[in-house]
Amino acid sequence: MRPGLVRDATFCPADLTTFCRLDDLGLEVVGQQVHPDHAVLLCRVVDPDDWCHACGCPEVPRDSVLRRLAHVPLGWRATILHVRIRRYRRSGCGQVWRQDTTAAAAPRAKLSTQAVMWALKSVVIDRMSIARIAAGLGVSWHTVNDAVLATGHQLLIADPTRFDGVQVLDVISIGDW
Repeated sequence: MRPGLVRDATFCPADLTTFCRLDDLGLEVVGQQVHPDHAVLLCRVVDPDDWCHACGCPEVPRDSVLRRLAHVPLGWRATILHVRIRRYRRSGCGQVWRQDTTAAAAPRAKLSTQAVMWALKSVVIDRMSIARIAAGLGVSWHTVNDAVLATGHQLLIADPTRFDGVQVLDVISIGDW
């Protein structure tokens, strides 16, 4: 036996949901399509949302819609999530609602929350261009740029505690540079 190998390694069954970290988003993979340049994962929202938000009565789904989200690429292959979202309609009060997907993505967003953080880290830490990030995610330059700017502003600039502990700010004039 080679050094460093574990004799009784324990493996669990392959789980695409956990591998792609979709369980953190409240999603579960139920199907996949792998193409040469991208992969599509069909997902469902794990938590049911079958109680009416107006009257509190239970209801059954009436239909579903498909939401398309770009997700963190796997090996520079764009990963696209097709999220099946159940829609409900309460016959008694007429209330209509959908399953909550805010853990997976912001309302009307085209990128999953993890894809937005991956893009922001790629710009700030890896100094990657927006064009390269957009190519990796399989979306437009404007989609990535808007998401990175909004999230960067929210996490970095809008934080009122960002200067806590700072005692001196130094200003260098152009002539001293």
